[in-house]
Amino acid sequence: MHDAAAHMNDFGANGIPFLFVIDYEMKNPIVVRLDELDRADIEPAINGVEFAASPAPTMPERVVWAPSPVTYDRYLESFEVVRRHFRLGNTYLANLTFPTPIETNLSLEQIYALSNARYKLRFADRFVVFSPESFVHIRNDTIASFPMKGTIDADLPNAEQTILADEKETAEHITIVDLIRNDIGMIADSVRVARFSYIDTIETPFKRLLQVSSEIRGRLSSDWQGRIGSILFSLLPAGSICGAPKLKTVEIIREAELDGRGYYTGVFGVFDGQALESGVMIRFVERRDDGAFFYRSGGGLTVYSDPESEYQELIDKIYVPIAGNDPCRTTGLRESRPARSENAEIETGAVRH
Repeated sequence: MHDAAAHMNDFGANGIPFLFVIDYEMKNPIVVRLDELDRADIEPAINGVEFAASPAPTMPERVVWAPSPVTYDRYLESFEVVRRHFRLGNTYLANLTFPTPIETNLSLEQIYALSNARYKLRFADRFVVFSPESFVHIRNDTIASFPMKGTIDADLPNAEQTILADEKETAEHITIVDLIRNDIGMIADSVRVARFSYIDTIETPFKRLLQVSSEIRGRLSSDWQGRIGSILFSLLPAGSICGAPKLKTVEIIREAELDGRGYYTGVFGVFDGQALESGVMIRFVERRDDGAFFYRSGGGLTVYSDPESEYQELIDKIYVPIAGNDPCRTTGLRESRPARSENAEIETGAVRH
């Protein structure tokens, strides 16, 4: 058993509230008691509840946010790696992601303060997460998961009907629901899909996105608190950010992507002494050792995937969900088609391909 899982089991059995942050490859998990968060310089917030609030930082009058996404040609190289494995029958759903360099005048503390999301986390001066996606909830011996798969611009004509009728997106969503149902079935009884293919709306400063979600539930034994760590590690990595079959797809992702994910697409959450809630660490900005900022984004691929559409989805997700009542102005990506060669000028920066 991983040492972190053992600590989580011990804290859970004794009703001690704690935060956990588990990286994608489960090599560097962090477990911290909630009463020690200030000393660890970690700020989590879930559903608007802040567990370690620091003083609000001073904000600039205008926010600079200028991404430089990977070129379409480079994206296509990795896309073709995944497509080759589809043809070989090695995977039927794979999540492909890329890092995007960001020019910004914001610190991680400012990004955290500005963002508005269901799951927020600032991890020292290393990264910030502002994620809309749940991993698992556990309350009253019931475990629930809410996988998100399928994204569309909400302002497109008949966007909701289009995303729900899309063959590729539907295949992707069904695959993930089946994978998560099987994962939960390893540790719970009476597993069922409580809701299938409902729409979540994600607000960004540049556009609204619709994402397709489902809800899967199962029943745990009454001693689950003493097995929290064992339960969570058995479910990782989260199916929605790797693919199916899970183990082989993780290998394919390692082959196709530019570098390791680190904490991106890992999970974090809080056990409050009675219940647990956690989120998937997507919508992710990291600060590297040289001070450079990178945003990580991507999406799920199936045999039906169109590379131009998938590339555009990667770009659409490069945003900070700034609260609507904030006076700061932001700049970001406009609509950007792969075939374009000119720079798309924006107020204080440019989208560079």
